[in-house]
Amino acid sequence: MSIRKDVIARYIDGFRRSDHALVLACLTEDFVWELYGHKTVRGRAAFAAEIDSDFFEYKPVLEIHRMIEEGDAIAVTGAGSARKDGDTLNFVFSEVFHFEGDRIRRLETWHIWTGVAP
Repeated sequence: MSIRKDVIARYIDGFRRSDHALVLACLTEDFVWELYGHKTVRGRAAFAAEIDSDFFEYKPVLEIHRMIEEGDAIAVTGAGSARKDGDTLNFVFSEVFHFEGDRIRRLETWHIWTGVAP
C-alpha cells in the first residue's frame, strides 16, 4: 500500500473509532472539505468543529471498496451506515483526497443516502 493510501486508511479508521485526533492528524492546517451539494469547510479547525458534533449516536460502519491513485490524488469509493434517532442510515460515497506531501490538503466528497434500514 502506498504511503498516501495508508494515510487514507488511518483517516477512515479514525472515523470508525470516533478518534478525531487521528482524523485531524492526517490533514494540513489549510485543509478544505468540499461536501458537494451541501457546504465547503475551510481549515482544519473548522473541520474539527464539524466532526465533533453528535450527529450520529454510535460509531459509523465504513467500508472502502476501491482506492485509485494518480499523482497527488486518490479516488475512494465505499459504503457505510450510521445510527441517528434510533434508525440506521445507509449511504454510499465517493471521495477524492488531494495530498500535500503525506497529508490531506483537500477532500471532495459525494454522499448518497440510500435509505433507512429496518
